[in-house]
Amino acid sequence: MFNIVRVGMLLSVAMILGGCASSLSGGGYSRDQARQVQDVRMATVESVRRVQIEGTRSPVGTIAGAVVGGIAGSNVGGGRGSTVGAVLGSVLGGVAGSAIEEGTTRQGGLEITVRFDDGRMIAVTQGSDEKFVPGERVRVLTGGSATRISH
Repeated sequence: MFNIVRVGMLLSVAMILGGCASSLSGGGYSRDQARQVQDVRMATVESVRRVQIEGTRSPVGTIAGAVVGGIAGSNVGGGRGSTVGAVLGSVLGGVAGSAIEEGTTRQGGLEITVRFDDGRMIAVTQGSDEKFVPGERVRVLTGGSATRISH
């Protein structure tokens, strides 16, 4: 019973840490981007396409899964069986933990293609927190290594 509680706690920690992934929305800013100058240019939306933005793949999911798998696997058999179960459980748990982290942090996004007044076109992929319609005027904000589109 105690191992079930430990496994539950480890899974909770992994899910919380997975939720710490940075926002990819047009309205989300990292601490480093706050209070920084951004170049603003007006453009017209040419097209909008729904896309999937892959999730985070950090060591957190892998390590949490390996720990949980190792604990669960160590409960199999006794003696050498317990050791083999722990090793196999750790490997399988690590693979599963990584997949779970990537799946829970995956999000829907938009690929927004815009045309500047000089004819130049760019496409920006960002989270789908705002609705964009072809033909509407938008702001393209560029600063540091980030570009985003907003109204």
